[in-house]
Amino acid sequence: MKILIIAPHPDDEVLGCGGTMAKYSARGDEVYLCIVTKAYTPDWSEEFIENRPKEVKEAGSILGVKQVYFLDFPTVKLDTVPQKELNGALAGVINEIAPDVVYIPSKGDLHKDHRLVFESALVAARPAEGRAMKILSYETLSETEYGGAVNQFIPNFYEDISQTFQKKLDAMKVYKSELKLYPNPRSLEIMEVLAKKRGSEASLELAEAFMLIREISI
Repeated sequence: MKILIIAPHPDDEVLGCGGTMAKYSARGDEVYLCIVTKAYTPDWSEEFIENRPKEVKEAGSILGVKQVYFLDFPTVKLDTVPQKELNGALAGVINEIAPDVVYIPSKGDLHKDHRLVFESALVAARPAEGRAMKILSYETLSETEYGGAVNQFIPNFYEDISQTFQKKLDAMKVYKSELKLYPNPRSLEIMEVLAKKRGSEASLELAEAFMLIREISI
């Protein structure tokens, strides 16, 4: 199978579905990653910007990513980009890979970049004749839980990551600038708490939870 993870920012993919990515790759599936945005000066340093793609590829190597696509739209400024342009860029990646499963951020995330990527990803992944595809949305710590009562993340699909959770943690450690100390939601401790919580909902030791948006089987 071909799996595509669409992440608004680097580290979203690890937080949302790092364990699932590692699980897929371990069983021989092809895992692709699309990073939608990039940092820019003067808001971020040249050193940070130069190092970011290296972190993405290192984390991806731990999780078994076959190829990374960088779209390089401005981070925290996706609302300044014509939606047609974002739709087209994501459609280009989807059409090239022809994935069986696509993971996208949650519709109700606090960060507007996440919400815009959700909308454009659905446009880009519209049903096409002869194409089977499953679309799931993932939760991102420090974004999904702060989205408020509207468009709450209510999971209906669980992936057992008991055997790959350590790889998820190892991949997150690569993003040194994003990793925080407990009790920050982007800490290793809270990542484990969430995995245990989601696991308990499905009688599993550790799990990642998703919302199934659409599935087409042919």
